[in-house]
This record gives sequence, structure tokens and C-alpha cells, in this order.
Amino acid sequence: MRKLAFFAPLAATLAVAAMAQAQPQAQIQATTQVQSENQAPSNVTVTIGRDLQTRVEKLGVREVNDQIANLQSNVVRVLEESYPGASAQLVLTDLKPNRPTMQQMRDTPGLDPIRSISIGGAAIEGQLTTADGQTRAVKFSYFSPSIRDVWGYGVWQDADRAFERFSAYLQRGRF
Repeated sequence: MRKLAFFAPLAATLAVAAMAQAQPQAQIQATTQVQSENQAPSNVTVTIGRDLQTRVEKLGVREVNDQIANLQSNVVRVLEESYPGASAQLVLTDLKPNRPTMQQMRDTPGLDPIRSISIGGAAIEGQLTTADGQTRAVKFSYFSPSIRDVWGYGVWQDADRAFERFSAYLQRGRF
């Protein structure tokens, strides 16, 4: 009975890890496009920049998709409130977590999810098309200036802060 009590949780953990590793890299692009089309009533599309695509596997496909959805929902909210009929085509060019992601902890077992911290943030580029057809370029990035300025306990604390600031700039008309 003791052997079963030991091996059952081990087998469940190994099964979950095997399913996470089975997700192919090409799926990130398809998932991103599906999320953009299904969740964005205001025609907001978010794609991944070339440099970030090379790091998606290291950060974790699911976590990057969650960040894309977070950025998209912030921008959709602002466009619906401040710019009805506007659309945005955004490119997430850089994304850095403050703490190790689940994929990073799987790949590097020595990382501590609590004590390992780093400078995080995000960089966004793209264009905003208003309802009257005017196109404006947008470019924004926020990363913590130093390791002392990292606050909060979330993995994506500074990336969330970047998305909120970007949305606030859009709302104020600062492109």
C-alpha cells in the first residue's frame, strides 16, 4: 500500500509534465491568431515579434498566450471606452518575467520561485487606426529600471504594469 501511495502522485506529476512538453512550437502562432480573432470585438490583433518568438519555448507557450490575452483585453477596453470603431494591430516585441515561469522552473530545477527575481517588463509596437481612417504608430516599453524597483510577487508583475501604462497612454491620446 505504501508503494502505491508513493507512485500515484509521481505518475500524475509525470503525466502532466509529459503533456506540457508535447505542445509544438508552431501552435503558438495559431493559438495567438485564434485568441485575437475570438476575443477582440474591437478588431485588436496582437502578434509576437521575431525576437520574442525565439524565446517563447523557454518562457512557456501558455504563459505567453496569457500575456497576449492580457494585453489584448486592456487595449479592447480602452478602445471601446475612448475610441469606438478604432482598431489596433500590435506586436509584442519583448516580454520578460519578474520571477521564473513554470517552464523555466521545469527546465532549470535550481531556480527558486520565491527568491529568484529579475527585471521584467514588456515592449509593444504597432499601429492604431481610428474610426475616421487615420493611422497612428504606437511604440511603448516599460522595464523596471533596477532590481531594487521590482515590487510585487507576481511572475508577470512588470509586464502587467507595462500593459496598464500602455492602456493609460492610449486612453489619454499619447501615442
